[in-house]
Amino acid sequence: MWETADFIATVHPYDSLPRDELARVAASFSRRAYAAGAEVYHVGDLLPGLYLIESGRIRVTDRNGDSVSELGPRNSFGERGLLRDGAAVTSAVACEDAVVLMLPAEEVRRLIQAHRPVARFFDRGRGPADRGTDIALLKVGELLTRRPLSCPPDTPIIEAARMMREARVSSIGVTEGDRLTGLVTIRDMSNRVVAEGRDLRGPVRAVMTHDPITLPASALGYDVLNVMLERRVGHLPVVEDGRFVGMVSQTDLTRVQAITASALIREVAMADSVAALARTTARIPDLLARLVTAHQRHEVVTGMITDIADAVTRRLLAMAADRLGPAPAPWLWAACGSQGRQEQTGVSDQDNCLILAEGADPADPWFADLARQVSDGLHACGYVYCPGDMMATNPRWRQPREVWRGYFRDWIEHPSPEAQMLASVMFDLRAIGGEAALLADLQRETLGMAGKNSIFVAHMIANSLKHRPPLGLIGGFATIRAGEHRHHIDMKHNGVVPVTDLARVYALQGGIAAVNTRARLEDAEAAGVISASGARDLLAAYDLIQTMRLDNQAHLIRAGRKPDNYLSPSDLPDFERSHLRDAFVVVRGMQSAVGHGKGML
Repeated sequence: MWETADFIATVHPYDSLPRDELARVAASFSRRAYAAGAEVYHVGDLLPGLYLIESGRIRVTDRNGDSVSELGPRNSFGERGLLRDGAAVTSAVACEDAVVLMLPAEEVRRLIQAHRPVARFFDRGRGPADRGTDIALLKVGELLTRRPLSCPPDTPIIEAARMMREARVSSIGVTEGDRLTGLVTIRDMSNRVVAEGRDLRGPVRAVMTHDPITLPASALGYDVLNVMLERRVGHLPVVEDGRFVGMVSQTDLTRVQAITASALIREVAMADSVAALARTTARIPDLLARLVTAHQRHEVVTGMITDIADAVTRRLLAMAADRLGPAPAPWLWAACGSQGRQEQTGVSDQDNCLILAEGADPADPWFADLARQVSDGLHACGYVYCPGDMMATNPRWRQPREVWRGYFRDWIEHPSPEAQMLASVMFDLRAIGGEAALLADLQRETLGMAGKNSIFVAHMIANSLKHRPPLGLIGGFATIRAGEHRHHIDMKHNGVVPVTDLARVYALQGGIAAVNTRARLEDAEAAGVISASGARDLLAAYDLIQTMRLDNQAHLIRAGRKPDNYLSPSDLPDFERSHLRDAFVVVRGMQSAVGHGKGML
């Protein structure tokens, strides 16, 4: 028993158990040996419990026999089927001699009920419920969006002032190592330096406030407001375990209250120049970080971020139309890609097109000027030019509706690799500004035509399998091997895109008009395109992948860096790493299922 206890004490979540509970669980495990090639269980079998590998390797395959994972010591398997309805959703075979521990199902469920860390480890659901973004209820640590500015006590006053100016902040912490010893603010520079005529080369310790009032990161916004009002201070350092970790100012509180999607959209609507729009969109990263910190669901966050992009686009369209005068014919500006699907994050380029009324002249300079002014404006606002030139500035994507109808017909009837790529982008079109009716009929016709063409659907299925989840051969992740993002995984192209591509295929198969990925998956389940259990697993996997992608972007923003889509698995706690890996296994399994059903090309 104690040999088993020593082993499981090194495995999460058992390492979180009290010693007496660990002993009980260890006694509940049974040990089973499997020779190479022996089957542990087969898909559909009733599972007696949860499996944990002590030695050797186990290969997990889906119902089609495709390998989805190869696991080694300290990896568990079988939990997905066990915690759903008790039936295995995969098969498991020893690929070399292996020893496996098995924890009975009733003991697994007891542990989940009795211990929160265990429940959290095995929870494949959606994350914590919304707590809202009421500033009084937010923790101080959640108000911090950047690393604090600090300097040693012997720093010259003039240098400290320059540091504050360059960082565009109104205070600087004075530290010895990580320990905060003082605070200097803009007011101190005015009252204690300029007004008293001090030597600017003197040490900053001479003008700092010694041992300032601080708050822990666990304090609430309510505490910040009370201390600031009672002590009449405008800056509160945040200290955690003796370390200076942040600074909260009255300006920060105002910014938090002001940075909401609605507030930014209101500013966008009132902007009278591209520069004014750019100043507003520059605050989007702070909004994203705050929404993520407040535990808003990923689709809420990406929906709000996209709403701002829509508003910016419409404002640019209105500004351009005012300059250009009346249009020669009706037109529609449509977005595709992540904006079309309402899934924008902190990293987004622009993907757009112009659909003109039938009979309109696409060579008319009015349309070219509109496209150029709006696209240039979007770029200035942080929505960079599409590297694939999928923009209305490209004459190919600025055409009358009958030409667009011909594009779609040709892609469907002659599904070349380029046609598959273009169809994948253009099936996500969404009207942003202009005459929305120009897209509605076109989308309906195209969806019906595409769904009836089995060869085109088969090609789209093949295209959806090009992006694979980053699963390694032996229970880990297949990370990027070289370059700037070495040892990272691409959470967009290898995480989100595989699910997005699957959802697009389901939409084609079910004649589903939605373009948002989550809506497509939900509608696919309702239409019977995928099973309820498959939809539930894929939705949970997608939610986890998107949530961790946004968490990583928010972490980068709070660290003062630009957000990107690259995540280092080694930076994750064991339980998050395990969950992410399981999510990728689900996606690969669903890819295998749709791939086996696509028929011969």
